[in-house]
Amino acid sequence: MNILVTGGGGFLGKALVKRLLSEGHKVRSFARGAYPELEALGVDVVRGDLTKYESIYTALEGCELVYHVAAKAGVWGSYESYYDANVLGSENILKACRAHGIRYLVNTSSPSVIFDGDDQEGLDESAPYPATYLSNYPKTKAMAERLVMEASDSELLTISLRPHLIWGPEDTQLIPRVVEQGSAGKLRFVGCGTKLIDAVYIDNAVEAHVCAAEALMESGSGAGKTYFITNDEPWAFDKILNGILNAADVLPVRKRISAGLAYRIGAVLEMVYSVLGKEDEPRMTRFIALQLATAHWYDISAAQRDLGYRPIVSMDEGFKRLTQWFSDQKKKVEHE
Repeated sequence: MNILVTGGGGFLGKALVKRLLSEGHKVRSFARGAYPELEALGVDVVRGDLTKYESIYTALEGCELVYHVAAKAGVWGSYESYYDANVLGSENILKACRAHGIRYLVNTSSPSVIFDGDDQEGLDESAPYPATYLSNYPKTKAMAERLVMEASDSELLTISLRPHLIWGPEDTQLIPRVVEQGSAGKLRFVGCGTKLIDAVYIDNAVEAHVCAAEALMESGSGAGKTYFITNDEPWAFDKILNGILNAADVLPVRKRISAGLAYRIGAVLEMVYSVLGKEDEPRMTRFIALQLATAHWYDISAAQRDLGYRPIVSMDEGFKRLTQWFSDQKKKVEHE
């Protein structure tokens, strides 16, 4: 097939692109930056902006399936910047799909769209959106998710996935920050640090996206719906965090601060950053404090039933691969 992946140069996007290439598809990537690595793999790399309909329209020409992975992530920034990338960008993707008669769209969402500040233990897709949000990222991702689900009809079949805490080798966001701050001794557990988290290894996140597209094309299963995607292996947060640090040969985190203190620190930092007009992300925000202090694990039986999704890499195996990747990176640097 001719397939377009938005955000093809990102962590999930690149892994998905490589999987699709291995299956013999022709892949086009749409992103703001230049990605020589993708071009070397034979990917048609198109540079553009999600907020510009004309560039998206051009990029989608000749495609049969779209994976909309790109988004503005993080927890800090103006509402307008998040709205433009996540909501307006999704509107443009949907509009261009219809203009080209593209039949299938798989959208990458996030479990954070339903986060209300409390523990999320065994929730399924019936959990409601919260009345308010403490971050523009989940707020705009929820808006985009709704747009995608409501757009699904006989001409355009759409589906949204909520992969939780994607991790693994070549991660450019979570793992580098954890290792950097862990090496500097700046990490603390918020609260007890043992709340259960069900993350998803990168290969499993990719597998879920492929399963979703196949389900849409084969039977229309899942059209107009959204699904949680995890490893289906809830682990204590301290085990996950220290597992990442151990893989990078960094000392484990031992210290903790209370959830209440972290929340108050986040509130102060948000106020200070707002007053000073700082664009870089604070080390702590109210949203981050609540996320770190609460449980996050979900019922993925719907994805298993409707999409045929099954995790293909366990958490234990994932950490073995991460450890080997860090070792290979270290040897590469030493060789250079």
